[in-house]
Amino acid sequence: MLSKVTRISAVAPFKLSVRFSDGRAGTHDCATIVNRTGPMILPLRDPAYFARVFLEFGAPTWPNGFDMCPDWLYEEMRAAGELALEAAE
Repeated sequence: MLSKVTRISAVAPFKLSVRFSDGRAGTHDCATIVNRTGPMILPLRDPAYFARVFLEFGAPTWPNGFDMCPDWLYEEMRAAGELALEAAE
């Protein structure tokens, strides 16, 4: 599929507002991700740190180098019914 995220922001503790290159957008709850174990995940449990998300090459990324595959995120959001076409900006 090769989706890229074109816009990302934290809108609530552990929730991301996401827009993809195909015009679909939605909000994804990342609570299950931040509750996993591992040294890369631990900083994301702090809502202020989680909110520091940014895009790097179309992938949601955090300052410690943790990132999400855009295709994985797209499929997760599609399966959860979280995606809808958004009007062009």
